[in-house]
Amino acid sequence: MQAPVLVMNTNMERESGRKAQLSNITAAKTVADVIRTSLGPRSMLKMLLDPMGGILLTNDGNAILREIEVDHPAAKSMIELSRTQDEEVGDGTTSVIILAGEVLAQALPHIQNNIHPIIIISAFKKALEDALQIVEEISMPVDVNNDEEMLKLIKSSIGTKFVSTWSDLMCKLALDAVRTVARVEEGTGRREVDIKRYARVEKIPGGEIEQSQVLDGVILNKDVTHPKMRRRIENPRIVLLDCPLEYKKGESQTNIEISKEADWNRILQIEEEQVKAMCDKIIELKPDMVFTEKGVSDLAQHFFVKANITAIRRVRKTDNNRIARATGATIVNRVDDLKESDVGTGCGLFNVEKIGDEYFTFLTQCKEPKACSIVLRGPSKDVIAEIERNLQDAMCVARNVFFSPSLAPGGGATEMAVSVKLEEKAKLLEGIEQWPYRSAAEALEVIPRTLIQNCGGNAIKTLTQLRAKHANSEHTFGIDGETGKVVDMTQHGIWEPSAVKVQTIKTAFEVGTIMKNTIAGFVY
Repeated sequence: MQAPVLVMNTNMERESGRKAQLSNITAAKTVADVIRTSLGPRSMLKMLLDPMGGILLTNDGNAILREIEVDHPAAKSMIELSRTQDEEVGDGTTSVIILAGEVLAQALPHIQNNIHPIIIISAFKKALEDALQIVEEISMPVDVNNDEEMLKLIKSSIGTKFVSTWSDLMCKLALDAVRTVARVEEGTGRREVDIKRYARVEKIPGGEIEQSQVLDGVILNKDVTHPKMRRRIENPRIVLLDCPLEYKKGESQTNIEISKEADWNRILQIEEEQVKAMCDKIIELKPDMVFTEKGVSDLAQHFFVKANITAIRRVRKTDNNRIARATGATIVNRVDDLKESDVGTGCGLFNVEKIGDEYFTFLTQCKEPKACSIVLRGPSKDVIAEIERNLQDAMCVARNVFFSPSLAPGGGATEMAVSVKLEEKAKLLEGIEQWPYRSAAEALEVIPRTLIQNCGGNAIKTLTQLRAKHANSEHTFGIDGETGKVVDMTQHGIWEPSAVKVQTIKTAFEVGTIMKNTIAGFVY
C-alpha cells in the first residue's frame, strides 16, 4: 500500500472552519485587552523590558504592541493594524485596536447562531459606509491659520499622553515644527508637510523638560575639525558638499614603481597639489563655512584655517538635506561645479555649544527655514523617548489638519453619535442583516465605555445618560476622561481631526471583516 504524501509540515497545528474563526476572535480580543487600560487621559503607563534589556515606558498603543512577541496569525495582524494607523495618521493607535477587538467580539454571537460570515461581513460593510457618512455630517471646518483653534486641537491629542503636564509647551513645539516644514509646491499648488524628513528631533538628556524648543534652523551633534577654526559666525556664507576633500585614492589596489628618490617626492607633491586645487576652488567663493558628507584631510584643514573658513566633516546625508532647506544652499557633488548660486546665505548665526559632554553645532536665525530641529531635554533617556513619541503624535495631528481641515468631537462623542444613528438605521433594514448591523453600532460604544471604566466611573449609568443626549441630536456630548461624566465637547474644547476618526473606523471594520472571513488558519 502506498504511503500518504505529506504536503505540509507535520509539526504545524492546523485550524479550520468554525474553530479558526473563534480562535481569530479570541486572539484579537486578547490583544485589545492588553492595551485597553492605555486609552484616555487616565490611562496607565506600561513598563516593558525589550530584548536588549532596555526599559520602555509608554502608553502609546503602537509602541506597546511593537515590543510584544506573539505567535497567533490573527494577533500579528492586529499588531500590524496599529503600525499602519501610526504611519497613516499618527494618532488613534490604541483606539483602533480596541475598536477592532470589539467589532470581532460583537460578531461572535452571530457566528455561534450559524449566521453565515458573508452576511455578517455584508452588514458590517454597510455599517462602515453609513458610519463614514455620519462622521462627515457631524464634523466642522477649522481655520489652520488660527493659532488658538490649532493649539486646542493638538492639546486634545496630548491630553491623554505622558506629557499632558507640559501640554502648552508641547502643543506650541508641534505647531511651530509643522508650520516651519509646510510648503506649497509652485505650479501644482500641492501642499507638502514632510515632518519625518525635515523636522528632526534631537534628544539631549539633562536639563528640564521646559528647556525643549523648536529651532529656526538646524542642530548637529558635531564640532569643528580644527581647534583654530571659528566657533561663532554671524550671517555665514555656507557651502554644502557631497565629496571628500582628500586626495583621490585608486579604485583598486594600485602599485607604483619608483626608480629615483625625486619621483617619490613628486608623488607626494601631486597629492598636495590636488587637495590645494580643491581648496582654492572653494576659497574663490569666499565662504565662511564648509559642510561635507565625506572626510576633510589635515592639509585641507590647514588651507581652510589660513583662509579663515570653518569646516565640518562627515555630516549625515539627512542632516545635509535639512541644512540645504534651512539655509538655501545647494549640495554639490564635485568641487569643480561650485558656483555663487550654490552658496547658502539664509542662516543668521552659526555657533558651537557644549551641552553635557558633547559639542553641538547650531545653525539658527534662518530667514525662511523649510526645515527645523526640535531640541528635547529631560531627566533621562527613557523619559525623553516617551516625550518624543508623544510629540510625533501631536505633529501628525497638526499635519492631518493641514491636509484635511475638519474636526470631529472627541471624548467618545463621535463614536456615540455614529452608534446611535446606526441603531436608528438598523430598524429600516429587513432580514437577518439587521442583527449584525446593530452589533456594529454597539461595537462603537466601546470607546466611551472604556473611557468611563479607565477613570473608575459607572459605565452603565453614564452610557445611558450619553445615549439619551445623542438620541436628542446633541452629538457634541462625550465623556470627560478625567471625571467620567457626560460633558459638552464644544465647551470642553476637545476636538480631533476627522481624518483620524475616519481612518480608525475604516481600519477596525475592514480588519474585522477579514478575520471573520478566515476559515483556515495555520499556527506554527
